[in-house]
Amino acid sequence: MTEVLNVRRSLSDAVFDRIQRAIKSGAYGVDERLPTEHSLANEFQVSRPVVRDALQRLRDQGLIYSRRGAGSFVREQGIREPLGFGQMENLSDLQHCYDFRITIEPEAAAMAAERRSPEALQKIKSALGLLRDATNRHAHRADADFMFHLAIAQASANPYFTTAMQALEEHIAVGMRFHGMSLRSTADGLQHVFVEHSAVADAIERGDADAARSLMRTHLLGSRDRLFAPKAG
Repeated sequence: MTEVLNVRRSLSDAVFDRIQRAIKSGAYGVDERLPTEHSLANEFQVSRPVVRDALQRLRDQGLIYSRRGAGSFVREQGIREPLGFGQMENLSDLQHCYDFRITIEPEAAAMAAERRSPEALQKIKSALGLLRDATNRHAHRADADFMFHLAIAQASANPYFTTAMQALEEHIAVGMRFHGMSLRSTADGLQHVFVEHSAVADAIERGDADAARSLMRTHLLGSRDRLFAPKAG
């Protein structure tokens, strides 16, 4: 079953990349209707569920939008840029980023617990699996860490959470890299954080919104405190 899901994700990635390139190259104009799922499946020689996965990613990233009963259409590029977060320049910016994450991510986790779909849960589990492998090697993968948090935002089925996370990706990555470095300096730091991630994922899968909210907040507060707490000596 896992192999089937991995193949499907790989095919979906390929379809996503090709449609994304077509949109960005101007092959499809603004507000132009994309071919139907059936046509795209025939064009790329894949199944319709694979096409649906790719189209959902395009919607999540603001490249297309859907009209009920009419299909998918190309969105004007740049529409997701108004958030306009500037470059992270100092530790104060990083602290502000954590403050913002502590505000929105616990609610995204709670909403994910209420609205999760099998596909959304699989994305969370896939990212968690990458984190588990890295932890077993006493390593930290900032990319998998971000994938985990983004997958939870996507599981909320609220595109505003997803948009905010994507807009903050570079800022969050900075914090995750520094946090990963601090974790490797302690005997059980990586394992402790993996347990925190696992607990959040379990609460979402159980549909326990209160626990998901609380656990995500505790995880982010702990990450911030570990990063900024005064070092002994």
